[in-house]
Order: sequence, then structure tokens, then C-alpha cells
Amino acid sequence: MVVEIKEYTSAEDIAETLEKKISDTKSVLGEYLRRLDDIRILAEKSKRVREVVMKLAGKKAVSQNLGEITVGTLNIVLDANPFHELTAIEEVVRSHQEKLLVLQKTREALKWLDQLGDTEGLKYIVVENNGVPDRILFKLS
Repeated sequence: MVVEIKEYTSAEDIAETLEKKISDTKSVLGEYLRRLDDIRILAEKSKRVREVVMKLAGKKAVSQNLGEITVGTLNIVLDANPFHELTAIEEVVRSHQEKLLVLQKTREALKWLDQLGDTEGLKYIVVENNGVPDRILFKLS
């Protein structure tokens, strides 16, 4: 979690920044969704091949965590397969979807700022949590 303080000179600047973040997040999310579709197809093919080979070999498919180690809080997967990648991309997609939702809700919640219009001498000090406005301080200068 990263908390930052940014200063804006107008409500419009805050709105424009939020709109840009929403647009950027949608763009990144779109790329990940395309990758997710591609890797999902590959993972399904891999699963079918694995099932056929195991069936022909007369073996049961076993879920193995071999090749996965944890170092501190970091999980390392050795010899990653399409299922590992699928899981990773799904996690990233969920995260971006959640961020997009929070950004959109924040933008909607800040619509009232648009009514302020030109407020000469007023500075907007915005506390952002992971790039999302969390608190706005009005400061007269």
C-alpha cells in the first residue's frame, strides 16, 4: 500500500487525473483480459493432453506443489505451466477490476466538486491510497 499527497489547483485537475487513471486502468485491464483468454485456451489444451496421457498411462492425475517454494512472503514457482500463469493473470485481472471500480466510485463521489468551479486561491491537497483519492484537504493560500 502506497500513500501519497498530491496538490491540485482546481477540482477540474482532480477530475481529469481521475479520468486519466480510469482510462489507463481500463486499457491495462483490457490487455490482461486478452492475455487471460489466450492463456485460458492454452491451459485447457494442456489439461486435456495431460488427462489423455494419464489415462493412457493408467495413472491418476495428482495435484502437485512440487517446484513451488516460499521465501519470506514471496512464492516462487519453478517450471511454471499454463495453469500457474492462468492463476497469476486471473489475480491481476481481479486486482485491476477492483481498482477500476474504486476509481469509478471515487469519481462519482467527487462529482460535487465540479460545482465549485473557479475557486481562486484554494488549493486541493489530496491524500491518495494506491493512486486513489482517500481524503481532500482544502487549503486557502
